[in-house]
Amino acid sequence: MSIYLRNKNTTLFTQVLLKLAKMLQLTFQGFRGVLKNQAFKSTRLFSSTSSFAADETGRILPHGGELIELLVSEPKKKRDLIESCKFVQECSDRNACDVELLSVGGFSPLKGFMNRDVYDHVVSNMRLPKSNLIFGLPVVFDTNNDSIKEGDRVLMTYKGQNIGVLEVENKWLPNKAKETKECYRTTSLEHPGVQMVAMERGKYYLGGQVWGLDLPKREFPCATPREVRAMLPAKQDVVVFQCRNPVHRAHYELFTRALHAPNVRPGAVCLVHPTVGPTQDDDIPGIVRFHTYEVLKAELQNPAIMWAYLPYSMHMAGPREAIQHMLIRKNYGCTHFIVGRDMAGSKSCLTGEDFYGIYDAQDFAKKHAEELGMQTVPSADVVYTEEKGYVTADIAKKDGLHVRKLSGTKFRQMLRGGEDIPEWFAFKSVVEVLRAHTQSP
Repeated sequence: MSIYLRNKNTTLFTQVLLKLAKMLQLTFQGFRGVLKNQAFKSTRLFSSTSSFAADETGRILPHGGELIELLVSEPKKKRDLIESCKFVQECSDRNACDVELLSVGGFSPLKGFMNRDVYDHVVSNMRLPKSNLIFGLPVVFDTNNDSIKEGDRVLMTYKGQNIGVLEVENKWLPNKAKETKECYRTTSLEHPGVQMVAMERGKYYLGGQVWGLDLPKREFPCATPREVRAMLPAKQDVVVFQCRNPVHRAHYELFTRALHAPNVRPGAVCLVHPTVGPTQDDDIPGIVRFHTYEVLKAELQNPAIMWAYLPYSMHMAGPREAIQHMLIRKNYGCTHFIVGRDMAGSKSCLTGEDFYGIYDAQDFAKKHAEELGMQTVPSADVVYTEEKGYVTADIAKKDGLHVRKLSGTKFRQMLRGGEDIPEWFAFKSVVEVLRAHTQSP
């Protein structure tokens, strides 16, 4: 059970955050000093030998070459679509994330939830049929409604909103054992993704065209691919950092160092693009993570670091989820993807054993990066040393430096106990937010 609680009094909490943000106009040395001067100076075009296919603005093309947006803007068409629906189904948090990403083009080139033939092909081959485009995981809509038939339209609702209409082209009983074995490399219920497929999802899958009506109203904004692309500088490399937890000092070192990787051109920017949809049960709630990112953004004031939020529900599918994240971020305009060690990995809920090797996702992403038209940047293994601050682990070992460590378990204990958290481990602003959402035992 998470030690973090959702604070319903968001107005009061927001006031606290604003005051905190104003107090935290700190000046960072090192990378910030270099990057602040370089961030927007580069106007280098993609070279003729570049592996990136760019649009007329110099930004990377979406997956499949076109951003497929399904949102309906005309009020009359929205009314007609709603009136044409025979059934209404309330979306789960995960369903709502998928509907939103389909609506805004995050899952381009999909035009709706996968039909059975597409689902089967993606499960078995990690590719869309016909186009043969790589696609990491299936995107499906589930139901327990026996009455829905092929040809029916379903109004998809979420917390009082009409968010989309699905025209059912296929309805089938999925082979969930095969799906989990292929996508998660296990059928064990000890895996959180397998639990989700087997125990949370409904009996049937529905596939077909989707019309987006409205985006889910959230306590935090999730910029669309079109909006993020407009925010990102054109004709420059964009390195994206995916995370599902608060950003601590080691993470900051990791993604600022990535801007100086050998395959990243001068003038690049980093997009910190956390997932704020459902993750694992014991992860910090999305709204809490959002507040930590917002105060950190205000504290850093680094023009080379940009921020946006992704309404995506984690599957913890390791290597195949790395591919899913890459193609989604390509749709958001990113050219390089930082692949963390054991990215999207998970442990057995009984034994604590890892389901994937520590470098499985990195190796898998690197293997398929060229086909995706992107490049990977492996995450640096950085450690904090008493003598030189943060350095890579190999340098610390070579120079015989004294490494300081703080486990996640110890950090949470210190947080609950009101102890001082060392600033080499966590940003003060982030700690303050986490304390505000922490329940003492």
